Amino acid sequence: MMILFACSFLRLVEVEGTVIIWSEIMENRRKPAPPAATLDINCDCKEAVIDYLTRAFPVQQMTFYRDDTGEVRSRPLLDANGNPVTNPEAEAERDNLIEQLCALPPIAAVLDAIITRFGTEMVAEVTGRTKRLINLPGGGQKLESRSARATQADSAAFMEGTKRILVFSDAGGTGRSYHASLDARNQQQRAHLLLEPGWRADRAIQGLGRTHRTHQACSPLFRPVTTDCKGELRFTSTIARRLDSLGALTRGQRQTGGQNLFDPADNLESEYAKAALVSWYHLLVAGKLTSTNLTDFQHRTGLELLDTDGVLKEDLPPIQRWLNRLLALPIGLQNVIFDEFLALVEARVAAAREAGTLDVGVETMTVETATVLDDRILRTDPVSKATSHLLTIEVTRRRNPVSLERVLRIADTDRSAAFVRNGKSGKVALRTNARPWLTEDGVAIPRIELMRPSRHEYLALNDLYETAWSECSRARFEEEWSAEVREILDKVDTETIRLATGLLLPIWSALPSDHLVVNRVVDDSGRSWLGRMVFPRDVPALFSKLGLESNDVLSPAEVVKAALEGGTVTIKRPFACEVKRVRVNTSPRIEIVGAPANQLPWLKSIGCFTEIIAYKTRVFVPVETADAVLARLTA
Repeated sequence: MMILFACSFLRLVEVEGTVIIWSEIMENRRKPAPPAATLDINCDCKEAVIDYLTRAFPVQQMTFYRDDTGEVRSRPLLDANGNPVTNPEAEAERDNLIEQLCALPPIAAVLDAIITRFGTEMVAEVTGRTKRLINLPGGGQKLESRSARATQADSAAFMEGTKRILVFSDAGGTGRSYHASLDARNQQQRAHLLLEPGWRADRAIQGLGRTHRTHQACSPLFRPVTTDCKGELRFTSTIARRLDSLGALTRGQRQTGGQNLFDPADNLESEYAKAALVSWYHLLVAGKLTSTNLTDFQHRTGLELLDTDGVLKEDLPPIQRWLNRLLALPIGLQNVIFDEFLALVEARVAAAREAGTLDVGVETMTVETATVLDDRILRTDPVSKATSHLLTIEVTRRRNPVSLERVLRIADTDRSAAFVRNGKSGKVALRTNARPWLTEDGVAIPRIELMRPSRHEYLALNDLYETAWSECSRARFEEEWSAEVREILDKVDTETIRLATGLLLPIWSALPSDHLVVNRVVDDSGRSWLGRMVFPRDVPALFSKLGLESNDVLSPAEVVKAALEGGTVTIKRPFACEVKRVRVNTSPRIEIVGAPANQLPWLKSIGCFTEIIAYKTRVFVPVETADAVLARLTA
């Protein structure tokens, strides 16, 4: 697998003294230096940190006094001559901290660390720097010059597959393509790791586009990289928001510029995050948060949440200001506050996703084959003659399960991981702790995540005890996980979907309102269809709103599926009736509503049965044989 690192800013290794070192080498040509005389240059930000501590570490002694209002304040202490007095203990703390920092090993820049780890024979560097330091295997360093020809050679080596890792920056990404082109020898899937994306969303899109283009063997995997400091979410959130807005403004369509790179919960400036922040403010004032209290939070951040009457303000600080103030807090406190806040955000995003109202832009469905079985025209515009269509497409696709090696690697690195097996289905899963949800009352709901070979499931911790999941041995987990992976790989899923495509704006209100996702179906041959997914239960209502006949649109199996999912399907022949799901004596049934009385003998002859309930004869279809019965009914 190819690994690419895209950085908007990479620290250069050119430092003060480099030219002097080279001049000394030139002067010493007549007397060659011994082999042990190698370069020893450290390029890190330690000097800036030490200078900052020297200037800003508080060492001045303060004294307290009361002002005219009686409030206690502090001011610098001066001696008899008017000179400031320093605190010896504070000076000792500062000197000790500087001593400890200077004793730490140098922190390598990300590019130098990658080259040191994998070596120049594996890493292709396409950046704008002209010199770099190379750590020699036997110790010491070597100063190496870089030219435009060297970057071209590295880029060509990556596309040929000679070098497996590519690192490029803004300067190295201009006018180049690193996608899995069908014309290149290296057609393996790229894993694009995004480091230091910066604040320019347009440049982020440009960098991501270097590895995702047309005429490619496979699309890349995009992975933004951050540290464990939750404050970095502030920067990735800004990129996510700007990518979304940039895509919506520049392309003039619903597809966002983020290309689903970020989860909706990552955008901390969305409507879900803003609503979660208001709830967080109320919980803070009510004293229901465990991370901090109102007095300490206002003192640390300088944000005033209460008015003069001690009531929560109506005009609360916006989320941008709240995020910026959190960056000044200690990392430990940052992480705890962000965990509570993200728990509120994820609860709202999950609720919107379950309700079908979460707008995530365009979701791409990659399939092996796609065959258009039916094309119905829903509407023709009287002016432009543009048409709206309902396509019935049969797709086949293979699922991509999680390998055993990957799940074991996760289990070995996560202390909360446990191997579990379902006693009813016999399937296994990896159980890990998930971020808890936070209710509006400030109650944390612990959750666990069940990682299956082809999907993830989330459960409340209390609900886990009511299921058939129990811990199992590692050996049994490995055996059954591998068996399920082999079963998934050998299976090809065939599915019939319906896609509303074409001119959708005039019929947008007729489309189902509980599923707002726009899908793009792409097959292996490169063909694609863009539109709104329409489920079988929504097809009759769509045709009814548009004034169209819906006969023969759904197959008998789809009619049964739509009815069992809670929809009502209208059938026009052999007589007008409705097929829907009902519940009789707590058991689900499929009922034919509106059947004529003179057709009851024929309906019972094809497999239906009747029952008198509340002095009314009702016709039901056995759920087990519903497909065959409805096929006879509509034949």
